[in-house]
Amino acid sequence: MICSNCGTEIADKALICYRCGKATFEAKRAPAAPPARGRQLILVVAMIILILSAVFLGQVQTNTVPEWVRYTVISLAAVVLAWRLLQRRRRGGSIRK
Repeated sequence: MICSNCGTEIADKALICYRCGKATFEAKRAPAAPPARGRQLILVVAMIILILSAVFLGQVQTNTVPEWVRYTVISLAAVVLAWRLLQRRRRGGSIRK
């Protein structure tokens, strides 16, 4: 068999050319798509929520929850809700299911 890329004679059962590295066959499946960027954002938001929850739970034992913790949790919830609604509208889906 002759390599279609470099013209080197290679074995008939060769999967790749030993000289140039080109495959001797066409791929049957496409490679997997890289993970969406949205998932990274979700992980970051989840980590922030976990950290704030830990701070909140630490303050609950003393019955003094700082106001900034409440406002931060409410703000994060509003951002996540707005982001989800925006994603659904971009996809053309309805808001209610």
